[in-house]
Amino acid sequence: METGTAVVVCWLVSIVVGLTPMLGWNNLQRLRDNGSLVTEDLLVTCQFENVISMEYMVYFNFFGWVLPPLVLMLVIYAEIFYMIHKQLNKKVTASHTDPSRYFGKELKLAKSLALVLFLFAVSWLPLHILNCITLFCPTCEKPMYLIYIAILLTHGNSAVNPIVYAFRIKKFRTAFRKIWEHYVLCHDPFEQKPVELESVNLYG
Repeated sequence: METGTAVVVCWLVSIVVGLTPMLGWNNLQRLRDNGSLVTEDLLVTCQFENVISMEYMVYFNFFGWVLPPLVLMLVIYAEIFYMIHKQLNKKVTASHTDPSRYFGKELKLAKSLALVLFLFAVSWLPLHILNCITLFCPTCEKPMYLIYIAILLTHGNSAVNPIVYAFRIKKFRTAFRKIWEHYVLCHDPFEQKPVELESVNLYG
């Protein structure tokens, strides 16, 4: 129940943050004031920096909803790695089970999720840095190819994540295989195969 609630909250926050420019935080009034609009038709060149407010992108989006969670996750993962290595280095444990095997699995999972976090940072920080340059240094020239690369990285991040999950985490790999079998190969991965019983001659 708690997991479902967290997922719903994440989606609601994402929707609110994403739709905020459509609700009024955009450059429409600024374009009207400087005469960039064709008044009778209200036409505007649909370019990202023309339409979207850089104050929204930097202060609200980046400083409010991207950078703080990113820093928090880095701190959490650093603590996780510290605790796991601390447990692995212990020579004596109260349990009879093998701690290195358990914490080894936990370490592998933590590394996989840390890789996802690293790819997120590499994919999204360039675009946000360019947005900060646009806001704080309006006269600074930004090569268009850098903007295109930054945008491509943000889109590529969503494509790479499933691959990382599939190769690094067994449960995700199993789930993806079942989805592939069900929707692409039209097989039912949950169908139980009938058990064949051998006939036995009770009378010898």
